[in-house]
Amino acid sequence: MLIEINPFNIDQRLIEQAVEIMRKGGVIIFPTDTVYAMGCDLYSKKGLQEMARIKDVKLGKANFSIICPDLSDLSSYVKQLDRSVFKLLKQNLPGPFTFILAASNEVPKLFDSNKKEIGIRIPDNQITLELAKALGNPIAVTSLHNEDDHIQEYFADPYTIYEKHEDTVDLIIDGGYGQLEGSTIVDCTTGAPEIIRQGIGELI
Repeated sequence: MLIEINPFNIDQRLIEQAVEIMRKGGVIIFPTDTVYAMGCDLYSKKGLQEMARIKDVKLGKANFSIICPDLSDLSSYVKQLDRSVFKLLKQNLPGPFTFILAASNEVPKLFDSNKKEIGIRIPDNQITLELAKALGNPIAVTSLHNEDDHIQEYFADPYTIYEKHEDTVDLIIDGGYGQLEGSTIVDCTTGAPEIIRQGIGELI
């Protein structure tokens, strides 16, 4: 199913429709401030397992990040942050970044893994933020492409995404044409923050 949501005039009924699908264990594709992403309810084991199956990995080995609506959610999922790291996040989020942080004890239980780190995203995209707010907890998320894939047109064009994934996921949100570059990944687990992949985001 493909639905269109205008990012400048968001229809909350459509947001609720997408959230209801995630709550029931469904997987959706939606726009972010970078490429389109695939996501599910972080607290739905069914959704997490299905997303891992789509990515052809075991859930315990899956490298999913989480999208939060704002920084107030972080304490449940990451260990206490240094003041300098919190300041870095506050200055750059919402924005096209994935910050790798030390995971709290809650995270391994959610992913059936021994995850010690978790990627945190707060995209500067109103549709994404409304989805996370309406869900009431983070969205587990992964990119449509594999890490070693070159990002091609179909990762940004919602109609091409629909043609490719209409039988793979439960819902695709058309929020306009996406970007052709991923987020900047910043590792904050080893002292000084280190950029491990330069994407769209330029750190402040």
